[in-house]
Amino acid sequence: MPLPSLAKVFAVLGDDSRVAIVRLLLDGQLRTAGEIAEQVSLPASTCSYHLTKLLNAGITVCKADGTLRLPVLRREDLDNSFPGLLDLIRQDALSPTENCS
Repeated sequence: MPLPSLAKVFAVLGDDSRVAIVRLLLDGQLRTAGEIAEQVSLPASTCSYHLTKLLNAGITVCKADGTLRLPVLRREDLDNSFPGLLDLIRQDALSPTENCS
């Protein structure tokens, strides 16, 4: 699956909840949607909505494990297409600052 344009990636990552999900997935651990929802403090239905947005944008893929579908970050593809983007997310550089005037 090809990655979308940088504009589309930024549009999808323009939501703090989706950035929090991507930041969580950076550690490479496999988690269910319910586990992700709990760790980013979102209702399950809201988290599912955001996971779908990330999947449709090509930022994640789903790994099947029996009946489970586990979201996985397309880390290598993202690093190759958008060098430094995941480092910015990891460092929280895309989050708004409270002291901007």
